[in-house]
Amino acid sequence: MTQALEGVAATTTAYVFTRLYTDAALAAARHADAARTAGVALHVLAGLPVSIKDLYDVAGETTLAGSVVCRGEPVARTDAPAVARLRSVGAAIVGKTNMTEFAFSGVGINPHYGTPSNPADTQVARIPGGSSSGAAVSVALGLAVAGLGSDTGGSIRIPAALCGLVGFKSTQWRVPRDGAMELSRTLDTVCAMTRSVEDCLTVDAVLSGAKLSVRHRPLAGLRLAVPQTVMFDGIEQAVGLAYGRAVSRLSAAGAHIVDISLTELANIPKLNAPGGFSAVEGLAVHHERLARARNAFDPRVAARLATGAGTTAQQYIALHDNRRDWIARVTLALEGFDALICPTVPIVAPRIDALVTTDEAFFKVNGLLLRNNFAINYLDGCAFSLPCHAAGDLPVGLTLASVHGDDARLAAVALAVERVLA
Repeated sequence: MTQALEGVAATTTAYVFTRLYTDAALAAARHADAARTAGVALHVLAGLPVSIKDLYDVAGETTLAGSVVCRGEPVARTDAPAVARLRSVGAAIVGKTNMTEFAFSGVGINPHYGTPSNPADTQVARIPGGSSSGAAVSVALGLAVAGLGSDTGGSIRIPAALCGLVGFKSTQWRVPRDGAMELSRTLDTVCAMTRSVEDCLTVDAVLSGAKLSVRHRPLAGLRLAVPQTVMFDGIEQAVGLAYGRAVSRLSAAGAHIVDISLTELANIPKLNAPGGFSAVEGLAVHHERLARARNAFDPRVAARLATGAGTTAQQYIALHDNRRDWIARVTLALEGFDALICPTVPIVAPRIDALVTTDEAFFKVNGLLLRNNFAINYLDGCAFSLPCHAAGDLPVGLTLASVHGDDARLAAVALAVERVLA
């Protein structure tokens, strides 16, 4: 714990944390050490450093969610359930981590608190991915064993992929979202990232309050569906090579890799128009803040929220109706498969300086980062992102995904895949 806290204070960890809980984290670690010395059985997370995204309520503090607009707003009366459950098992919460303002971007840039640099490249400042940017960097640097984040359109899986971590987006209903500032009540998911599938499952059991019943399975015989629509568009060579090597290894180990068309993926932009769930529901959350202090917003976040302004009640209901129909069709198309498999994102982490000043470049990259991941949120499904790159290369993520409520079966697939890729 002392090493982790010393690392938090180092200059190389700039912009990762927005608030530190040094004394409380040390106290939790010392308590766990003393209890174990006395022979008390403790949870595996007891005394270990865990970070929490600046999206979650902590009693006595104002939740800022990566903004400056929320300063001066009322403090939280209680911890968010996700935070309280981590405390209940003795986790040492080291601090709140930086994020995209109001969780509305997959890039991870924050103009108010700075942007943490991706630890995968020590020579060039690259994006960490978002919106759970600081969460990913805290784990990648070894400052936390787990980073509590959230996932509306990929905010766990994108930074996990770009930083070489494992990210698990569970089925939405499994973890309470109370005390987490909303972006989209339809899509928001409370979840975390770690360094392994097993660690993700350990944290998930705490957050959800129920351990998944995972029946370990061999990889041989598993049927993995590769969607041929959209998911590989614009793929960079490095990603294609890493993904290709990973799939070849899985096939050699006995997995059945099956190409499917899944043309429904091409329908998402039209079905999620005009503003989409995140813009419409996010605007409902933040409209008073926009009216009061729009100039204090990240201008890109304000612009995206504004796209939800013209949506009528009829159109909003249609968004839900269209989604239900789409989910039914995709669920049917995935019957008989153990998981969908594809690159988590089609690109490696771009340079930060290439995206700070140019809106066109920023929104192009943001769209590419969100595209594959948002499909799983739209499906109300579950997904893992696993690292699949070669040592020394920039990180590349491999997605394994399935339908609503299939978390336990997908976890067994992820464990089997991880064993082969390791």
